[in-house]
Parts: sequence; structure tokens; C-alpha cells
Amino acid sequence: MYRKITLKNNIPVVIETTNDVRSACIGIWVKAGARNEAIEKNGISHFLEHMFFKGTNSLTSKDIAMEIDSIGGELNAFTSCENTTFYIKVLDEYLDKALELLTDIFLNSTFQEAEIEKEKGVITEEINMVEDTPSDYIHELFSKSIWGDAGPGLSVLGRKEVVESFKRDDMLNHIQKYYGTENIIISCSGNLKVDAMIDRLNSGLGSLKRSSQMTSLSLPEFRSRLNIVPKELSETHICLGLKGIPYGSDDRYSMYLLNTILGAGFSSRLFQEVREKRGLAYSIYSFNQPYFDTALWGVYAGTEKRHVREVIGIIASEIRGLSDSISDDELRRAKNQLKGSLILALESTSTKMSNLAKQEIYYGRYFSPEEIIKAVEAVTLADLRSLSKRLAGDNPFAMTIYGNVREEDINYLNTLQQ
Repeated sequence: MYRKITLKNNIPVVIETTNDVRSACIGIWVKAGARNEAIEKNGISHFLEHMFFKGTNSLTSKDIAMEIDSIGGELNAFTSCENTTFYIKVLDEYLDKALELLTDIFLNSTFQEAEIEKEKGVITEEINMVEDTPSDYIHELFSKSIWGDAGPGLSVLGRKEVVESFKRDDMLNHIQKYYGTENIIISCSGNLKVDAMIDRLNSGLGSLKRSSQMTSLSLPEFRSRLNIVPKELSETHICLGLKGIPYGSDDRYSMYLLNTILGAGFSSRLFQEVREKRGLAYSIYSFNQPYFDTALWGVYAGTEKRHVREVIGIIASEIRGLSDSISDDELRRAKNQLKGSLILALESTSTKMSNLAKQEIYYGRYFSPEEIIKAVEAVTLADLRSLSKRLAGDNPFAMTIYGNVREEDINYLNTLQQ
């Protein structure tokens, strides 16, 4: 059962209760991420996320780890382009302890200078790990090529030289600016005693008085350009894409289905054509990355240097040809796949928690699984063909290639930008 309750300081709490599980998941969502940062402070949201676990007025970082392990729970956080999230997942019998721990971390962390200096090394290693994983790193290169050094183009992790510059005042200033009541959503899912939980939240997070000073986000320009980043690698890594549609678009269910048909799953066109039929790649998939006001619809593939032109040609052809070739059978299969993945995912209380929060942040309302399924079923073949034509049409592709590219292929790649 879904409920929305407002704490005494106007922080909204979105709740979905179920009695047929033994777990509960609570998340605190802050509506600020890498996109809100200035380039000279890029990475501060993610750095701060780490620092919340480094000690409070009453607990050391080791104490925090011992507390969560002693109840067999999961305490973690993540930062994205537009949000930062802190969550805890436990057996329902430990919910009171979980709320106490999560609240203490969020309200009473101390951000000691010595811990900040140590964490710089940890985050530097995290950056190194991504840069040493080409299939991950290319997405960062791709975003920067499209959006530039602002907005969605900013790295969540930041750059090493910037991370090294962070001080305690940077953490406190970021909290003061973005971690106010207007920017916080609390999301809860699982076997919950709602009234008791709200009482505890009101006595903790409900006492927060800090206001946010949220800056308005400028609409970034989508830059369709070819960006080749040479690197001696066994595989050449490819990202190719077009401007998509934002979170709140009425066409979002058509977008999910279009992406499913193109490259999300083993039966998708790209997986079947590139991997199964021709054996040109181990990993190939399409993805849809929406934001508040814009989006990226893209494809990733990793292949040998000698196959780069062929793989890109297939991807471009499949995208361009969608509007004239989607069949009733493909649409039916995509709907079944999308509905199945949705329902299976929502059997997890942590996934439900995330889903509730995103609905509140991006739509300001709750969509039940039944309502979403109905919306998916309402999408027609004409809807998909129309959206495909609008997104692809004759629009030039944005493309980033990380690895080795043959000189004779570059002229061909340039034609896809025209």
C-alpha cells in the first residue's frame, strides 16, 4: 500500500508497505549531484557521500561498520548526475536501529580533516579503477564529448587534481547549499510499521531546519561530434547516440520500448545482428539516460579494430531503420519483456525504494505497477515509429571511440556526423 506523509519540517516521506517480505529499506535522497557542481569543485557530491560514513559525534567509521554488520544489514550510498542517495536495508525487526543509524550519519557526521585527507587516496583509486576499465570509462568520455564541461558532462567522481584540493569547508558549504529540507525526499519500502516509523523520523530528520539554496539548471546543448581517444587496447570501445527525451516526457513508455527493441536484451536487434549472427562483439547494448530536461539515447559496443567500421555501420543502420521496420511481433515481445523486468525488479524492497523516490522527484506523484503496465500496453506501433523518426531521422550521431581506429575508417565515421 502506498502512502505519502509530510514530516513536521515539510520533508516528504513516500512509503510502500508490504507484509509478505521480512526486509525494510529506507533511503534519504538529496536532489543534487554532479550536475549541480562548478567545474572547479567537480566531484564534491561524490566525495561528500563517502565522508558521511567516516564518523559521527558518537560513532567512528569502524563503529558504523560494526553496527550494520551486527544486524546483517546493508548501509550504503550512491551519487548520480542529479541526485545523492543514502540508504539502509535490514530485517524488519531491526528497523528502529536502522533508522537511528541512518539518521545519525546524515545529521551528525563530523567530516574530520584527517579523514578527508585519507579519503582522497580512496577516491583517487576509484577514479583509477574506472580509467582502467575501458567499457566503463568510455561512457564518461562520451558524456563529456556531448555535454562539455558542465551539466551532465561533469564526471560523478571528478578529476584527481580537483579531488586533491577539497577541504572541510568545501564539504560544509555543499551541505549548506544543497542539503536543506526543500531538497530532501525520504523513501521507504518493505514490512513497515508506518506510524512508529514516522514518529522516529520526525524526532530525527524532522528536526532539520536548514533551507536549501538550489540553483537553477541551464539546459545543456547536445553536441553531435566524433571524438576519437587513441589508446592501445585489445578492443576498441564505441559509444554512439542521439538526443533522447527527458524523464517527464509523455513519450517515455514509447522510449523504453524502442530501446528494448534496439538493444536491451538477448532478443534485441543489435544483440542478434552484431553478436549472434556475425560474432563481432561480446558486449553490445543500447541504453536510455534521461535527465530533468534532456536525455541521451545511446549504444555501447566493444570490438576489434578491424571490425569498428562494420559494427558502427550496423548500429547506425539499425537506428535509422527502426521507424520503418518495427513489427507487431517485436512490439508485443518488447512489452512482455518490459513488464516482466519491471515486476521482477519490484520484488526487491531496495528497488521499490528507489522507484518511489524517483517518481516523487521527477513526476511529483506515484505510479502503481498496474498503472505503468497499462501505460506500456497503450503504446502503439504508430507511437514507436513516430518517436523513432523524430529522434533518429536525419539527425547526426554523437560518437566516441576509445582505442585504436584505422585511418581508412575515419572518413566514414565523419559522414555519420553530417
